Amino acid sequence: MSSALVPPLRLNGREIGPHAIMAVVNRTPDSFFDRGATYGFDAALDAAGRAVAAGADIVDIGGVKAGPGEDVGVDEELRRVVDLVAAVRDRHPGVVISVDTWRPEVGEAVARAGADLLNDTWGGPDPRLAEVAAAHGIGLVCSHAGALAPRTRPHRIGYADVVADVIAHITAEAERAAALGVRRDAILIDPAHDFGKNTRHSLEITRRLGELTATGWPVLVAVSNKDFIGETLGRPVGARGVGTMAVLGVSALLGARAFRVHDVAGARRALDAVAALRS
Repeated sequence: MSSALVPPLRLNGREIGPHAIMAVVNRTPDSFFDRGATYGFDAALDAAGRAVAAGADIVDIGGVKAGPGEDVGVDEELRRVVDLVAAVRDRHPGVVISVDTWRPEVGEAVARAGADLLNDTWGGPDPRLAEVAAAHGIGLVCSHAGALAPRTRPHRIGYADVVADVIAHITAEAERAAALGVRRDAILIDPAHDFGKNTRHSLEITRRLGELTATGWPVLVAVSNKDFIGETLGRPVGARGVGTMAVLGVSALLGARAFRVHDVAGARRALDAVAALRS
């Protein structure tokens, strides 16, 4: 894919990429990967610092586990993320801060605290989130979750063509955001592997990722240690690193611009290798 087809990606006042690493920092007691290792405020702030030191361009802060679990209301999500965003902004002024939320109330609060990007992993269940991004002049990730409600899992979900469904939804969301006033160079699209999809769907999206990058929107892939990798390789959550790096490499070769990961240093090495191959 020609880089000329992809508009610049600018967040926190600078151009991001061509291979931007988005580090996961989950301030949750029950996240699927670290089981609450960064739930404490100091632990989360330290994790953000380690990610920046390892080469992360973006730190993605989350206050609600993606999967089913204990209910987390707006007030509790705010408690978990707002002060952390402010502290990361103060300590690391040059890093891009993203917040993983679908709630406009949370988006508003974190934007005021210094966030640069709202990562709506559930595909736009509340259209006001894009309005918040536009009002504050910050970025937005537009995703596809098969119209699922947040924190639910699909049951025998099917698509006539999963890639066509993904492209139709996320490009419509991106165009809507741009029409509301979100800068086009601050919008990413994410097919959201495993969200509203089974393993076959996620593998098909990976094979055909070039169709997403050909839309002209910068593509974010969030595949780190996900179930489709584990099911494909027969590996538990803690043993999916090699599979993750393989998917990151394929995604980079097919034109992805941003990569949400748990292992920042490993991802940076893998993506640097891809960059060398392409050059």
